[in-house]
Amino acid sequence: MVEKILSKKFYDRMKKLEPRYPTKVALLIPALHAAQDETRWLSDAVMDEIAGYIGIHPAQVREVASFYTMFNLKPVGKYHLKLCTNVACCLRGSDEVMEHLEKKLGIKCGETTADNKITLMEEECLGACGTAPAMMLNDDYHENLDIQKMDRLLSSLE
Repeated sequence: MVEKILSKKFYDRMKKLEPRYPTKVALLIPALHAAQDETRWLSDAVMDEIAGYIGIHPAQVREVASFYTMFNLKPVGKYHLKLCTNVACCLRGSDEVMEHLEKKLGIKCGETTADNKITLMEEECLGACGTAPAMMLNDDYHENLDIQKMDRLLSSLE
């Protein structure tokens, strides 16, 4: 018997959602979200547990989880910065903001600070072209970014 990683709260949430979906397989994305809310990232063991619960092969869970950038397949810091680098954001300075963040944090895009506090990632598109450059800090959007706004935002995290 494999030890469960996910909590009773996770399973209660899934049981509550089941009647809303035509099949248990349709619960996959909500299950991935709920698991990530609980564990901050989706380890192989967590994805295996989800596969067992839903009744599908673990590879199917990995296929879906690896397709969407919203799912973390490796540990992330307490603060997960996802800076949009699509064309509208680049035209309005996201490249400069990314370069500033890398220097200020002492990490490259895709890395986490040594204290595990901040993970810096590139996001292909956040759908905020009218308020570019944009970034997500965990689940919150921050728009019309520049270096000064980023510095104030980073200071607020300390």
